[in-house]
Amino acid sequence: MRFGLIGYGAWGRQHAAAIEKVPDASVAAIACRTEASAAEAHRDFPDTAVYLDYRRLLDRADIDAVDVVVPNHLHAEIGVASLERGKDVLLEKPMALTLAECDRLIVAAGESGRVLTIGHELRLSSQWGRVKALLDAGEIGEPTYAHVSRFRFPYRPGSAGWRHEAERVGSWVLEELVHHFDLLLWYFERWGGPVSVFSHGNARDGNDPKMSGNFSSVLRFREPLYAVVTKTVAGFEYHLALEIAGTEGAIRTWWSGSMDRTRHPTFELKVKRRGQREPETVAIESSGELFELEKELRQTVIAFAERRPLVSGAEARTRVLVCLEAERSLREGREIALY
Repeated sequence: MRFGLIGYGAWGRQHAAAIEKVPDASVAAIACRTEASAAEAHRDFPDTAVYLDYRRLLDRADIDAVDVVVPNHLHAEIGVASLERGKDVLLEKPMALTLAECDRLIVAAGESGRVLTIGHELRLSSQWGRVKALLDAGEIGEPTYAHVSRFRFPYRPGSAGWRHEAERVGSWVLEELVHHFDLLLWYFERWGGPVSVFSHGNARDGNDPKMSGNFSSVLRFREPLYAVVTKTVAGFEYHLALEIAGTEGAIRTWWSGSMDRTRHPTFELKVKRRGQREPETVAIESSGELFELEKELRQTVIAFAERRPLVSGAEARTRVLVCLEAERSLREGREIALY
């Protein structure tokens, strides 16, 4: 499968490396936004065409699929254009910055007959994905409570500082907490979607709720289940933890690294199964976003061949909705009904 890669920043380079590790897949063309990133692409892929206008890449009839790894505000524009030009699309999360943009992407996929899949790669993790398997197997009974915590160093600015500008990043909820909301909605889909969200947070610089460095949300599902999601970007290193309590057991898992993109983290998954007196440690493979990205690209190639998404536009739209309503809750200081 011949991929066109649109975006060659730090994360785009990781995507390129991951594509090259997939059997029967290759980076056939790269589109960049700046001369500097184009020079890096030429250096890393000297025999691959590099463009400064992504539309020239889309003109290529030999490109089977497009991997879109650009700042958030460009997701909808480039995703729609790629679908309309007849390409299957892997689009980085968040799907888009507004529900209207999400709807444009869904319509474009439907009308073009191409496959659109959204990059919620934590589902493919040997660690975070294993939690889903334990829940679905009923190992802790009915879930009643979950807590997700992310404690990390401040965000990298990104190319030209886009990650620190609300107009381009959308918000820091959409930028990263969308992963947590996706996992929780995926974990608990058997028990229905969340019915409300209530948020609190604060910003280190000013009062813009879109850029809250400290942020927490309570998601209420069907009684008695609820989940707490919390994060800070005023910390150090990179630490992620998840705890789930059930009627007959519990799960606790954590991941820690000197940074998010490390191949040498520490991690653990423990479960107290129903009927057990003591928890057990579950053996899991290497865990971390670099490993999950490689799995995502392998699975995407298979999914495109089978004409199906890994994460559909409709699913990803729901995650954007929850993020936007979590922000509105903070802005308005009240609980927001979701369904």
